[in-house]
Amino acid sequence: MEKLNDWGDIAKEYGSKFIDYLPTLVGALALLIVGLWVIKMIVKYLRKLFEKQDYDPTLEKFTLNATSWGLKILLFVLVITQLGVQSASLVAAIGAAGLAIGLALQGSLGNLAGGVLIIVLKPFRVGDWIEAQGVSGSVVEISLFYTKIDTFGNQRAVIPNGQLSNDNVINYSHNKTRRENLTFGISYDDDIKKAKEVLTNMVMEQENVLKDPAPQIIVHSLGDSSVNFSVRYYAELSVFWDLHWYMIEEGKIRLEEAGMTIPYPQRDVYLYDQTKMRGTEREKQVQERS
Repeated sequence: MEKLNDWGDIAKEYGSKFIDYLPTLVGALALLIVGLWVIKMIVKYLRKLFEKQDYDPTLEKFTLNATSWGLKILLFVLVITQLGVQSASLVAAIGAAGLAIGLALQGSLGNLAGGVLIIVLKPFRVGDWIEAQGVSGSVVEISLFYTKIDTFGNQRAVIPNGQLSNDNVINYSHNKTRRENLTFGISYDDDIKKAKEVLTNMVMEQENVLKDPAPQIIVHSLGDSSVNFSVRYYAELSVFWDLHWYMIEEGKIRLEEAGMTIPYPQRDVYLYDQTKMRGTEREKQVQERS
């Protein structure tokens, strides 16, 4: 009976404390529910604002995520404080946890910092064709930790932002136009001026070749077996590759129609009769002895 009485006293004591603490618990729960609803409304409003202003999709996603997580962390601190936890102790605990997490996730934090730099500085955007880390392709997504690229062969490459932000990046889509530099070779016996005229007419006839800056057809170098012409012109990015493939094929066709020879490396191989060589060597030996 004494134990039952003790248990009853303990239950009454904790029950009384729970009843006294119940308003605080209800208030913290109400604060959590209302806070989550307010955060949801704020993020929804920001999303509509970004859609109206037509901001960069990567920056929009980053801002929405950062705002959502920042407000949720603030709400968590307020709810914990509402429950009676001292703010100083909470800050110390968060600091210790942050230090431990930072030491354990150094590589991931490096990728996070790289992602922030890419999003803020914008060396490239979604849809740009870039070359970095030995990979060339179109950027399809820039997240906080990784950048996803679809290569020319329709393969998905995932590159950590930490490496990407510290490496050389070539952005082929940054400018609206791009310069081409094709090389055509002719034989040393062919007429240089005539070949230059054929290539010039071919370039100037193309509507997609920009006239400003003006195209250039120059003798690029004197190779081992050919005189090499450099055909340089500017074109819009949307038609650059189609024009590239066409000019290579058309250039060969027109040079051949004009009687030009497109040389290629050749090697002459001489075969000697071994029996005759041996006979000659014997004759030399006999002459030396005599």
